[in-house]
Amino acid sequence: MKKNIVCFCMSVLFVIITNGQVVSSPNNQLKLNFQVEAEGVPYYSLNYKDKTIIKESQLGFVLKPSYSYFSEFKVEGIDYSTSNKSWSPVWGSNKEIVDHYNEMLVHLVQNKTGWKLDIRFRLFDDGLGFRYEFPVQKDLRHFTISSEKTSFNLGKDYKAFWIPADYDTNEFPITTSNLSEISKLIDDVRKEPLAAKAPSATLAVQAPLMLKSKDGIYINIHEAALTNFPAMTLNVDEKNFILSSNLTPDKNGDRGFVQTGSVSPWRTMIISNDARKILSSNLIVNLNEPSKIEDTSWIKPTKYIGVWWEYFTGGGSTWAYSDDQDIRIGQTDYGTLKPNGRHGANTRHVKEYIDFASENGFDAVLVEGWNEGWEDNQAYRKEHIYSFTKAYPDFDVKELQAYAKSKNVKIIMHHETTSSAIDYERQLKEAFQFMKDNGYSAVKTGYVGPIIPRSEYHDSQWMVNHYTYVAETAAKYHIMVNSHEAVRPTGLYRTYPNWIAQESARGTEFESFNGNRPDHTTILPFTRLIGGPMDYTPGIFEGDLSVYGTNKARLSTTLAKQLALYVTMYSPLQMAADLIDNYKKYPDAFQFIKDVAVDWDSSYILEAEPGDYITIARKAKNKEEWFVGSITDENSREATVDLSFLPKGQKFEAVIYKDGKDASWNHNPKSYEISRQNVKSNTKLKIKVAPGGGFAISIKS
Repeated sequence: MKKNIVCFCMSVLFVIITNGQVVSSPNNQLKLNFQVEAEGVPYYSLNYKDKTIIKESQLGFVLKPSYSYFSEFKVEGIDYSTSNKSWSPVWGSNKEIVDHYNEMLVHLVQNKTGWKLDIRFRLFDDGLGFRYEFPVQKDLRHFTISSEKTSFNLGKDYKAFWIPADYDTNEFPITTSNLSEISKLIDDVRKEPLAAKAPSATLAVQAPLMLKSKDGIYINIHEAALTNFPAMTLNVDEKNFILSSNLTPDKNGDRGFVQTGSVSPWRTMIISNDARKILSSNLIVNLNEPSKIEDTSWIKPTKYIGVWWEYFTGGGSTWAYSDDQDIRIGQTDYGTLKPNGRHGANTRHVKEYIDFASENGFDAVLVEGWNEGWEDNQAYRKEHIYSFTKAYPDFDVKELQAYAKSKNVKIIMHHETTSSAIDYERQLKEAFQFMKDNGYSAVKTGYVGPIIPRSEYHDSQWMVNHYTYVAETAAKYHIMVNSHEAVRPTGLYRTYPNWIAQESARGTEFESFNGNRPDHTTILPFTRLIGGPMDYTPGIFEGDLSVYGTNKARLSTTLAKQLALYVTMYSPLQMAADLIDNYKKYPDAFQFIKDVAVDWDSSYILEAEPGDYITIARKAKNKEEWFVGSITDENSREATVDLSFLPKGQKFEAVIYKDGKDASWNHNPKSYEISRQNVKSNTKLKIKVAPGGGFAISIKS
């Protein structure tokens, strides 16, 4: 059910004063001031609870080669409105979302050129979104952006949770420091070995950027509805504490090609003095357009296992069928090649995963390495590597399709492109038809390495359009998309609900390289997940990878924390990522993964502090079942779980999966305890969390 209240009431929404126009949030705690100052330059500022959060900050663009689209403006008119409505997502952390804001639309015109520019501001109770709108006009039809002038003048030093601005990757570890310290640290952080890197030439960090002031104000800066525009990173002026837009260029240096009649993405700020409200905000998804898919009945939240983690453990399995490197797609008869005997995606092995999925109530099995093309370990920068319709000789598509169907299990297709996006587009419709013909309803796409077309980056405008094109095309074939190594999400899962998950950050696979710290997952919900759900691939029980052979890596979490991640790292697509044998060794702990939901009626942020701890409770969709997850950084703590979200007057049983008394992430990670107790809505649980640990709770009547 949708509720809509839209009205236009100028006397309530704004006050005209001598130095500008003011619009307030519905609860009046946020106030935005807009004004055009000397030389016709537009500025905005923002107050929260009578504190200045954003000092006067510039707006506008420089057009190529050096035309001002940021000065000599005058206000041609201003429209004010308010909207209060609710809507129901296809899937999500809440079954109903309230979209309540006050809006100011400013119409600007340049004195000399006559060029027009509109700026639309929306103030919600939890933050601000604004975007540029480029009206169709006589003297300006097409233009190229040289730079964007949008700034966020913080005016003081903030603690920041950041990764370096990079146009090709979001997989750096997250650094916590003051803004004033970034320049001293960023060069060392950028040394991280990654498949493709394209660092910003300026001192800049990636969005979403999480900030905290010394007086306890939390700010998250990001963007929403990123379509047909380059992704935004943030330049850092650490002397004046000003952040400014740094659009991802192409390799020719152009930062966006615009045709009038279009709009920019929204620039967003979520603001609160309570960290929990940052995590509960729906501001970004509210700024996206409603679903473009009319029939969404085929889009299903999914819990899956897969032939995947074994490739990272050092146990010997490979994506490739053969060790022969002299292979050309379309010119090689794979049936004549000598198999290496280590190929993981073979019919017999996949059947084992299908059996396990069926026996334990999982929806699907991901299979990586099923298709021709994985032999070329120098695939980067080569245009045609993979076939997305031809399987290796030991992967029987029809036999596995029938076998999975008989077990009521789906197989998830994998399309690794090694970033040859242009070749993927050539094969896309044929690949999706192949999926439809063979019963695949979801695909994991991959973009490892430098992008082809060779003039593009992962986050440039062309690639932003590519990811959207893949989601749009997939919808026509009733296929869900889980994109890895793509541009970070900006709430587009509302518009394309078949774009069911993304990676776009440093996920579990980096644990196999000793690459994540205990605080990593206490920060990601405040940064990467602000824009949308993440396919983080939790559930690793065997944290010491040396047991498999050559890999000496150790995970940065306890086993109990791995369970908690299913609640704290929200995704409608959740993987039980470990090997089957490890789940068989710990069946009592595995029970939580079997039980936990992937779609929700309601979510409750119980405790939160970025970089330190998170405790979240969620109610399963259409069930009287609740699940709680709590995680911490490298420090132990005592968590408080307030169960007041439970229906009053009813009794429930809670199954608690927690760290053992001697547990820690680096000494005894597999020590855990399971207990049961009766609980009610007035129950408050006190649970000790080990260093790098966590706990998970299942609550049922």
